[in-house]
Amino acid sequence: MDASPLTYHSARALAAAAFPPRPFILEPLLAAGSAGLIYGPAGVGKSFLALGLAMAAASGGSFLGWTARRPHTVLYLEGELGAVELQRRLALFGPPPAALSFWLNDQNTGPRLDLASVEGIARLMSSWQRPELLVIDNRSCLAGRGLDPNRWVELGHLVSERRRKGQSVLMVDHANREGAVRGGSRSVDGMDLVMALRRPRDWCPRDGARFEIHVEEICGGRAFDPIVAQLCTDAQRPHWQWQSLRGPAIDRAVALLRQGLGAEAMGKAMGLSRTSAYRLQRRARQLGWVADRNQGA
Repeated sequence: MDASPLTYHSARALAAAAFPPRPFILEPLLAAGSAGLIYGPAGVGKSFLALGLAMAAASGGSFLGWTARRPHTVLYLEGELGAVELQRRLALFGPPPAALSFWLNDQNTGPRLDLASVEGIARLMSSWQRPELLVIDNRSCLAGRGLDPNRWVELGHLVSERRRKGQSVLMVDHANREGAVRGGSRSVDGMDLVMALRRPRDWCPRDGARFEIHVEEICGGRAFDPIVAQLCTDAQRPHWQWQSLRGPAIDRAVALLRQGLGAEAMGKAMGLSRTSAYRLQRRARQLGWVADRNQGA
C-alpha cells in the first residue's frame, strides 16, 4: 500500500505560480507529457500517419506541417505489421533516424506483449531506454484480449504514468463498424489529442495512401482545419502532399450559405458554374460547416 503523503496547494499559490510551458515533440500538435490517439477504419493509412510522425519526431524534421525542433528518442511498438512490410514502408520516408527504435510483434521470441498487464509493462520497461515518445500500434493488438474496455483502463495506468514522467504516448487503433472510436468515450478519457482518419469520398484504389485527417480533440482548444494527405510515388523519390480541406473558395461559400443562399445563388455570387457550386455546398455539408437541409437552389 502506498502511504506517501499527498502535496496540497492553496488556490492563491497555484494562481500565482509560474509554470514553464510544456515543450513540443511535434509543434503545434503533440506536446511533451501528452497522450494521443489516432483511429480510423482498417487500411485507411493510420500506420502511415503514425510512422510519419515518429520519423519526424526522431529526426528533428517535419511531417504534414508538424515540426520537431530537435530529434527526440522514439520507441515504436508494432503489433500488427510484419518486418518485411514495415521495412518497405520505412523506405518510403527516406533514411531512418538514429533516435527511432522498433519492437515488432512478429519478431518477438517470448510471450505476446500485453500492455494491459503488470507483467507486460515490466517487460517493456526493462530495457526500453525511457523514450521521449512511445508509439503503440495498435492498441487492440497490444492491450490484450479483444475489445474489453476494462483492458484499456489498465493500459491507461501505463499512459498516465508515462505522462507524469514527461513522456508522450501516441496510440493507434481501428474504428468500430460505425466508424467511431472503439470503446466509446471511455476509451478516449484523458487523451490530449484525438485524430480521426477517413477516406475521401472520391478515393479509389489507385490513390493508395490518401486520407483525411480530422483533429477531433486537442489540449488547449487549438483549432485545426482538416487536411487531406497523400503519399505520391510517381516521382523518383516518394513524397507526401497535403492541403487543407478548407480553402478560400469553401470559406466564401460557407459564408454565403450561412446567409441563407442556395447553391446556385451562392455560385452566381462567386462566379462559379452550377456544378462547382453544388460541389462546394456538398463538401461544406459533409464537413459539418453548414446544416444539411433539403433546400432548393
